[in-house]
Order: sequence, then structure tokens, then C-alpha cells
Amino acid sequence: MMPLTLAGIGERNVIGRVGGNEETRRFLGNLGIINGAEITVISAIGGNVIVNVKDSRVALNEDMARHILV
Repeated sequence: MMPLTLAGIGERNVIGRVGGNEETRRFLGNLGIINGAEITVISAIGGNVIVNVKDSRVALNEDMARHILV
């Protein structure tokens, strides 16, 4: 597994694990970022990413993206 920040643009990935503290996991879970969900990186600029997850586009800063392992 690797952090989402290292995933290629346009590459479909499956979320293997969501790390971080309870508050971070709850926040990401509310966005649909949970284990087993499919996620695609749309754009990446300076570690910040825009992803497509569950038919929604979500912008994540580098810190949040590092907690998502694909």
C-alpha cells in the first residue's frame, strides 16, 4: 500500500486503509472515503489532491491525503 499522494493522476485505486486519529477518520468517512471504496486522483498540485470518490469530487490537502492508503 502507498499513500494517496503517490497515486498517479487518472489511476483508479481501492482504499486499503484510512489512518489518523478518530476525528480524521470520521471526517474522511463522512466524505465517502472508507476502506474498500474506489478512488481516482483527478488533479495533484503540491501534494494537495482533487479526487473522485462515490461520484463526487473532493479536494484534500496533503496532510489528509497522506492518511489514505491505496
